[in-house]
Amino acid sequence: MPRGGAPLVTGVSPKEGPPGTRITIRGENLGKDPKDLNGLLICGVDCLLTAEWKSSSKIIARSGPGKGKGDVTVITKSGGVGSCTVGFKGYHVQIGPLQESAIWIDESQTVNVRRLHTQLPMFSKDDDDPLGISDEGIHAKYKEEELLELFPEGSGNLSLENFSAAWYLLENHHSTSFDDLRAGLAFMKRRASHRSEGPITFVKSNLSSTLDCLESLDAMYQQFCIDDLKGDAVNSYAVLLMQAKSCADGLFQEVLGRKDKADSTRNALSVLQRFKFLFYLPLNIDRNIKRGDYSLVINDYVRARSLFANTQVQVFKKVYNDVEGRINAFRTMLQTKLLELPTPLEEQKKLIRYLISLGCEGDPAWQCLVNQQKWLVGLLTKCKDSHIQEEANSLAEGDTNIVKSPVALAQGRGRDTNASTKTSSEQAGWKSGTPQKIVFVEELTNLMLDNIPDFWKLGQAYFSGSLFINTKETSDKHYKVDTSKHSQFKQMVTDLISLFSNLVRAAFLPESLENIAKETRDSFGKWPCPCSDIPGGWLPSSVRYIRFCVNSLSFLDLPGDSPLILQDLALDIRTNCMFTLLKQAIADVKQLHLKETWTVDTDDESGGTTQLPALFENIVNEAIQHLHEVVVQNKAGEPEIFAQRTIQKDATALCTQLLQAFSPCLHKLAFDPPEVTSKKNKGGKRVISPEDSSAPPPDEGVPPFDKRLIIILSNCNHTMVRVIPRLVENLNKHGYVEMEKALRNDNEENSNISRIRKADLKEGYKVAKDTYEDLDDSLFEAYVEEKSNPIVGAIEQNVYKGGFQWKTCKKPTGVRNYIKDMIMKIIEVHAEVFAVSPVFVTRVTQKVIEAVSEELTRLIQCVTEHGPYSPIQARLELLALQETVNMYLTPHASSCYKDALDDLPVLKPEHKKLQEELLNKFKSQMKFQLMCFYGDNILRSSSEA
Repeated sequence: MPRGGAPLVTGVSPKEGPPGTRITIRGENLGKDPKDLNGLLICGVDCLLTAEWKSSSKIIARSGPGKGKGDVTVITKSGGVGSCTVGFKGYHVQIGPLQESAIWIDESQTVNVRRLHTQLPMFSKDDDDPLGISDEGIHAKYKEEELLELFPEGSGNLSLENFSAAWYLLENHHSTSFDDLRAGLAFMKRRASHRSEGPITFVKSNLSSTLDCLESLDAMYQQFCIDDLKGDAVNSYAVLLMQAKSCADGLFQEVLGRKDKADSTRNALSVLQRFKFLFYLPLNIDRNIKRGDYSLVINDYVRARSLFANTQVQVFKKVYNDVEGRINAFRTMLQTKLLELPTPLEEQKKLIRYLISLGCEGDPAWQCLVNQQKWLVGLLTKCKDSHIQEEANSLAEGDTNIVKSPVALAQGRGRDTNASTKTSSEQAGWKSGTPQKIVFVEELTNLMLDNIPDFWKLGQAYFSGSLFINTKETSDKHYKVDTSKHSQFKQMVTDLISLFSNLVRAAFLPESLENIAKETRDSFGKWPCPCSDIPGGWLPSSVRYIRFCVNSLSFLDLPGDSPLILQDLALDIRTNCMFTLLKQAIADVKQLHLKETWTVDTDDESGGTTQLPALFENIVNEAIQHLHEVVVQNKAGEPEIFAQRTIQKDATALCTQLLQAFSPCLHKLAFDPPEVTSKKNKGGKRVISPEDSSAPPPDEGVPPFDKRLIIILSNCNHTMVRVIPRLVENLNKHGYVEMEKALRNDNEENSNISRIRKADLKEGYKVAKDTYEDLDDSLFEAYVEEKSNPIVGAIEQNVYKGGFQWKTCKKPTGVRNYIKDMIMKIIEVHAEVFAVSPVFVTRVTQKVIEAVSEELTRLIQCVTEHGPYSPIQARLELLALQETVNMYLTPHASSCYKDALDDLPVLKPEHKKLQEELLNKFKSQMKFQLMCFYGDNILRSSSEA
């Protein structure tokens, strides 16, 4: 019973042809192998002997002598007799009577007697048109009856004796043009000339066959004559046949030998053609390696190894050994290329897969990881050594590579009116003067970001098995993932991260490495310049590089302690930068007294101030903003910088010092200003900053002491009332004291942190406020003392000027001049304070008036004996001064006047009237002077009047 499916033929190519046509048969279930094929029928003729089985869907065979259209049937052992959905048309090709042939043909098919009588045209596939004209496109032809009527004795068959050319032309070319017929005539003439030469050429090309035939016929004839003479015809005929056979064998021996040789050559060529893949493989390997088609080389080698690795054919062994030699060289080249660094990650993966596919000894992936780790260590160390050497060379040449930071340059350009002329030179100085440590940390972080991710990803690919190809060769345990190396790889990554961290710490935080052994610490680098020599403005650049590197590496999910090492490094760098910049800001604020120009800008709301409070506020705000952008503001995954109590406390202390740093500057300007000889006034002094040569020089020298006091007092008040609260609010806003996260979370820990930081804020603000309040008190007392002492000191002298005595006082005629002089001096103080800071007018005037009141009360109380008119004079002067400064009288001053008036004798009625008249006279005479002591409404109404 057949065990497989029945054969089915679905395609035949070509679909028609004469016997011997090479046919390609396609279909399904055409046999499992050549032995499974039992039969092949083409148009009913068995063609199994010529069949060549290729596959279960393809057979190649030659058609037999079948004629007409028929099926192509395949018979197999497994499937039985098959079926066919297509057919093949066979026909016989006849050789014409005029065509030459060097072999015997069946002439019975050349002329068909039956057809001669019926005068039908003989079928011949190869009959050509004598004219050489195609008859395509001819649809309508003459009927045979019509042609018989025209040519009763003729025929259109070329092989018959009654052939009629006119019949042929009408039958085949009745629509052909005259020009085409002329061309056909020329074709026939050329063909006739060729035929005249054809027999000679044909005999020449077949001379050997012709001679062999003639010799055979001659020998047969002679032998026949001899035997006939003997009279033994039967025996002679038998002998003649044997001799004919022998002669034929001898005749065709050479032909058969050439045939055998041709068959052997054909077989050899068939072998070469069949196995040309192997013979061309060495050349293809070299060519593909030069092109870089490594995958094609490996595929060809794997195919050749599976086919010819165990071959016993010497030729194949020789070629395969050559292939192995070339593959060994190729394998060595790939190993060398894999160990050459730097190499892109994908290229490394490809090389590793190539080596594994080629059956490389060892573990190429692990060798690549170990080699890359050593290379990275050397790369980081070389970077450190080169920059340390560069810094040493700069020191030897006298160039410290220390310039203003880019932040300082930007601030300077913002305050400089001639910035456009300095931009190019400053940028050139910036580029040429960048500290080596800043350049070092930039290059170091770039090396880490360029190589660590690829190193980590390669290790992940190795342990995940994605580098290995699931083939028979790689399934061996030799190429399986060695999980025992996983911990070793983690340690390799941690060592690289630790080296990076320690190299950065050695450059910027050497004190953090004190717990490490000296030999190990020295291996991280000893920089010639201490860290304190780096301008604080450059540190934010290093913080940016470090934070960007740490944040980028944090996405890799590094193993072990690596994330903690990176976070600690970033936090320490941020903290160091914050403390350094705050200290630098404190130092900058303390040097502001060198930039005082004593030019007062008046503000109706807060009074007049110089540029120093604004400079102080700008320095603090710029430091806060810069630190917030670079240091304080947290990124995803970073710890809160103020989460540690120590950092929070130190930062609060530095912020408090920063807020207090302006107070000593103001104190120094008020009591001990820096003085530089003025070119404008040789005897005077003026302030000029030796570091800020671009600052415009003041028009005058250093103001007098009293004017300095009121200017600095106004600066101090403006700083205490306006600047300090704004700065504290800005600090709070940027997270120096209170985190927004702590405010949003209600847990106890964050609440405690928030309370602690709020307490630090209040304490720091209170300390700063107390500092400026103390300065304000000292400045105010010094100014009041400076302005009131001359007035108070001259009162007693002016009261008794000209030998005046209360006992002998004459009848009063008005307020004496010392009162008017005293009022004018108070007005002078009032005007001086009002010109600088109107907010201090009341405060200063009240203190001066109190001092004057106390002195006048003392003088009145010291009078032991009064004359008849002395009470009138004393009351008139006290009341005149009291009513003049009535707006600025304090309770203490009022009590002083009351005590003085109570000590005077009571006036008589007529004396009271005189006192009122003289007092009104004083007010009328001093109306203009007294207007400065009136309120705004009085001043406004007076001006309108």
